[in-house]
Amino acid sequence: MNLTKQLLMSLALVLPVAAAAQSISQSQIEQFKSMPRAQQEALARQYGVDLDSIAGSAGQQSQRPQNVNVVEPVDAISDEERELVRQEQDNEKEQDRKNGGLKPFGYDLFVGSPTTFAPVTEIPIPNDYTLGPGDVLRVQLWGKENQQLELPISRDGTVSFPQSGPQTVAGLTFDQARQQIKNRVSEQYIGVQASVSLGELRSMRVFVLGEARNAGSYTVSSLSTMTNALYVSGGIKRTGSLRNIQHKRDGKLIGELDLYDLLLAGDTSDDNRLQPGDVIFIPPVGNRVGIDGEVYRPALYELKNNTNLQELVNLAGGLTPQAYPQLVRIERNNDDFLRIIAEANLTTQKGKQARVKPGDRIEVASISDITGQYVEVKGAATRPGRYAWVPGMRVSSVIRSLDSDLLQEADKRYAAIVRTDPETDTVSVINLRLRQALNNPGGESDFRLQEKDQFLIFADEGKVSAKTRDQNDMSDDGNRNRPRTGERVSDETGTDRSLEGDEENYSRLSREVLFAPVLQRLKAQARPGSPQQTIQVTGPVRYPGEYPLPASGRVADAIYVAGGLKDSASLYTAELARFSVDEEGTGKTNVQNLDLKSVMKGEASVTLQSRDRLLIKSIPEFAQAKTVELDGEVRYPGEYTIRDGETLREVLRRAGGLTANAFPKGAIFTREKLRQLEAQRLREAEERLQSDLVGVQLEGNDFGGQNAERTEQVQELLEEVQDSKPLGRMVIDLAAVVENRDYQPIRLQDGDTLTVPTIPQAVSVFGEVQFPTSHLHTEGLTVDDYLERSGGPTRQADEERVYVVKADGSVMLPEKSRWFGGRSQQLAPGDTIIVPIDVDRLNQLELWSNVSQIVYQMALGAAAVGNL
Repeated sequence: MNLTKQLLMSLALVLPVAAAAQSISQSQIEQFKSMPRAQQEALARQYGVDLDSIAGSAGQQSQRPQNVNVVEPVDAISDEERELVRQEQDNEKEQDRKNGGLKPFGYDLFVGSPTTFAPVTEIPIPNDYTLGPGDVLRVQLWGKENQQLELPISRDGTVSFPQSGPQTVAGLTFDQARQQIKNRVSEQYIGVQASVSLGELRSMRVFVLGEARNAGSYTVSSLSTMTNALYVSGGIKRTGSLRNIQHKRDGKLIGELDLYDLLLAGDTSDDNRLQPGDVIFIPPVGNRVGIDGEVYRPALYELKNNTNLQELVNLAGGLTPQAYPQLVRIERNNDDFLRIIAEANLTTQKGKQARVKPGDRIEVASISDITGQYVEVKGAATRPGRYAWVPGMRVSSVIRSLDSDLLQEADKRYAAIVRTDPETDTVSVINLRLRQALNNPGGESDFRLQEKDQFLIFADEGKVSAKTRDQNDMSDDGNRNRPRTGERVSDETGTDRSLEGDEENYSRLSREVLFAPVLQRLKAQARPGSPQQTIQVTGPVRYPGEYPLPASGRVADAIYVAGGLKDSASLYTAELARFSVDEEGTGKTNVQNLDLKSVMKGEASVTLQSRDRLLIKSIPEFAQAKTVELDGEVRYPGEYTIRDGETLREVLRRAGGLTANAFPKGAIFTREKLRQLEAQRLREAEERLQSDLVGVQLEGNDFGGQNAERTEQVQELLEEVQDSKPLGRMVIDLAAVVENRDYQPIRLQDGDTLTVPTIPQAVSVFGEVQFPTSHLHTEGLTVDDYLERSGGPTRQADEERVYVVKADGSVMLPEKSRWFGGRSQQLAPGDTIIVPIDVDRLNQLELWSNVSQIVYQMALGAAAVGNL
């Protein structure tokens, strides 16, 4: 209660003053407003305070400039803007590709722009900060009188000090204003001291123009600098300059910012503080040069004034320990707009002072590229790249372990060493039995290495396929992260080391891909008297294809390079096709038959030559199991493997024959080749119907609407054809097959199926009848009787073409049968009556008659069989 009285007393004292309402702190007013209304009125009457004045002062206190979100939240970005961003990213990637992968330096500073902007206020206020309307001064009085005052600077640039009247502070620095207020308090209040600080800061409007990502007007804090405004605007486009950002005020240039000073040296001395109405202008980017190779920051750099080669290298972070400063390649355009290459030596003063020109591309060479003191590992290795070469080193010096140095999917039996002759600059290939070399270090297979030798480690496609199938169940053995002893010269950044079972990635480690540049080199260096050293191996080997000619010339070595023989390879015969030139200078091909078994054992002497083609033959019908399926009423149904020429009677005998409930007349025998033929006929019929349907639709509707009716009927027929599935059924007399030895033998083929149904009791009626259904077979009933039981034909039925599909799949035409007695012929169980549509009612579509026969023989016939 005492605190409330003190509050009201202070209010009573200051409210009579003209601007006293502005001297009451917000916390005091909020404390008074939190009291009940009745208590507020009572205390106000007691001390003579106007409640409306207090409310008005609260309203004046709350009228502060609000922070504005100058960047839209991500959720508010439209699809069109997202598409523009995506297009801009694609354009930047295309530009990077044209620049050889080099990106402009410095633009990543503004990656990830904020979704909202909060003014920077939680920092110490500098003494030279200039006050203006909207800022708030906090004054604390202590001594004889204790009081906390918040004095907003009004639009006329003044603050209303209690009992002293207004005081002008706008335009003064914070240090000047603080000193003035202290002097005023000491003069007007005896025994009172003052401490002055800044409270809330004003917001101000500035402009970011030019090559900004989001050029426009922005509301920022009064403490904001040029970099703050650049960040709020989304940064600078790649087309904008980072080295000449202009700060303008009232149309005059008052400062320039070079972001390279900030990025490379952390220098913010030119990052001027902004004032209301200031303009930040970003001009187009200046001249650029690219630097690549053995520097720490390969990129495109913007030039400023005259830049020499040493200054450019410094911009790029300097040279790496692997750099060869005596050879720096400079690629530039000459006066005739032709691309030329020059060289500079950074170890000399002249090379350091060499001027770089716009558009130059500088590349600092590597020591390994110059000296050649390395061997290189490519392919399915855990750590591919270049390694230091020393005289006397062997294969086991580079590849020490098959488990830790090779990928799990690597072919650990075979590798290749590509060697370059330093005198003739020609390449040769040494075939390496990798496992033997590592199992016997220093042995015959552990070859000595020479400078610039290349190891080609291939992927084992069998392991890759197995890993691809079981990718979700297999785990990495962790070998790729094991430390390696020995000096690493350089790193192959272009090699993918994160191959995690993707067969498409492993295809890049195949023999075909890794050998491709070697084969191209071997072919290019061929000349008269020195033919190209390549051969081809085809047939049942693990990796058929084109390979370098083995140095030994042995057929066994060529087959070893191709991965070895498959189990389907025939050891009795092989073919060697050889290209030669006769005495008249005409090329010809000779074919030689080989006893492969003797050749592999070394008993036969055959030496391979240039361009030889070795054909390994397969064992005829190797592991080609042919099967037929017996189902239904067979004593031992199942899938049976058949021999060549075996008949259906013989297989049925192996299956134990038919059961007592078997219905041989309704047996369904299908063949895959017939099914494929029927599928082709259905596709042809569908294409014809679609063509005729278009023709009927183009005729338009006539007066009676007949064309519309025909179109609907054609559409129905087309849908029936599309829904029909080919069966590949062949009509056979199974009873004769089993009992009559004189019946034509049915030679079985791979994929044949025989389904023997049980004895049926029904006769089915399908097609254009009132109620298509099945009826219990009754002795003595004819076709017409069953049609009558199904309600008779419909209006669209073709009564003259009614036919019967017998249980064995054969078709009978009752009207034309001599021995059936017309439609009075009695039917047997399992028979199906088909009433087709009257296709003659649809003019210009004569082929529908054939189509309807296909549809009803397959679709409806299949339905009849399913009813057995």
